[in-house]
Amino acid sequence: MSEAPRVELNNTDTDFDLSAPANQYQQTSNTTPKKPQMSSSQSPQSNGNTSQNLQDSAIRAKDSILETASHAMSAANNHPAVQNARETVMNGPVAQNVKAEGAKTRDEFADLANSRTVPDHKAATGQNLTHYHSMFYRLLSWKNPRATGIAFGITVIFIFAARYLNLIRYIFKTSYMTLGATAAAELVGQLAFGRGLTSQFRPRQYYTIPKASLERMTDDVEQLINFFVIESQRIVFAENVYVTVAAFFASLISYFLIKFVPLWGLSLIATVFTFLGPLVYIQNKEAIDGQIEKGYNVANQQAQQVKGLANQHAGNAIKTVQGYTQQATAKAQETVNQYRGRSTSPEVKVKVKKEDFPTAPRHTPAVEESSDEEIVQSKPIAQSAL
Repeated sequence: MSEAPRVELNNTDTDFDLSAPANQYQQTSNTTPKKPQMSSSQSPQSNGNTSQNLQDSAIRAKDSILETASHAMSAANNHPAVQNARETVMNGPVAQNVKAEGAKTRDEFADLANSRTVPDHKAATGQNLTHYHSMFYRLLSWKNPRATGIAFGITVIFIFAARYLNLIRYIFKTSYMTLGATAAAELVGQLAFGRGLTSQFRPRQYYTIPKASLERMTDDVEQLINFFVIESQRIVFAENVYVTVAAFFASLISYFLIKFVPLWGLSLIATVFTFLGPLVYIQNKEAIDGQIEKGYNVANQQAQQVKGLANQHAGNAIKTVQGYTQQATAKAQETVNQYRGRSTSPEVKVKVKKEDFPTAPRHTPAVEESSDEEIVQSKPIAQSAL
């Protein structure tokens, strides 16, 4: 067995304690003579030269460490054992299988992304659907099994992570650790070397999101929101009655399950049914379609039988109502006739003779003449005015 490569540092006398007296006047080369100490009158210039020497020493130490690490990595990479292990891992059957599966997975995700097109069929109102309709249909139909399986696994992991991990707390923890590390590195670098360490890794130009990318992002968000809005209305207004019935049973079961199942449990159950329900149907399509057709026929026959019975009972009810109506009409007519004083029995014709009437008088009756006194007495006497 070959020995692991060893790395030896070229300068073993490197001391990173810059406050030590020996390092304040140490030169980069052993052959260069030391500078003489300066008098008290030359102290400002001496302090400036000392600070510059410290910065140069730190930069050279950093370059030496980086160069040593680079040599170590090169030696490790060129070692025969590492080369053999790399050849075995990268070109072995396992690696080839992993590469093939990775290529297939990338192709399936690319095909899923390319399926985001507006479908040809429209809603019942004639509106165009969103491109998320075609993408989710292709995702849930398991036409790209690797992509669908990965999406299902990621969703389940996210549900468990939201349940058992305090994600918001970890986000804040990562934020303060990152900011503390960068601030400490910058301050320590400025105090020790005269320049910050974090600022050395600062990019020349900060990253910005292009306007075209933002427009595509907002368009995708709009399409996603409209997907849920349109689908909810299609379910409510029973565009597909089977989907509406399925949503009804799902809501009914969720209403009873929410009493003793937490929200993350309901989310997990909904995710399992959403992803695995279409897969079960695809795997057993013929049997399920046969049972559905059989149930439809039985329901149709039962509906026809119920319809016939309903028509029969409706006819009987109509006849009964008509009989009651006729009876009520006859009784009402009889009551009206009695109120008018007419008999409902047949009229009896009576013959009237001429002798039954009295004889009319033939002479004019005499008028009695009244005297004037009687006439005067009959007139009213006016009362005297008071």
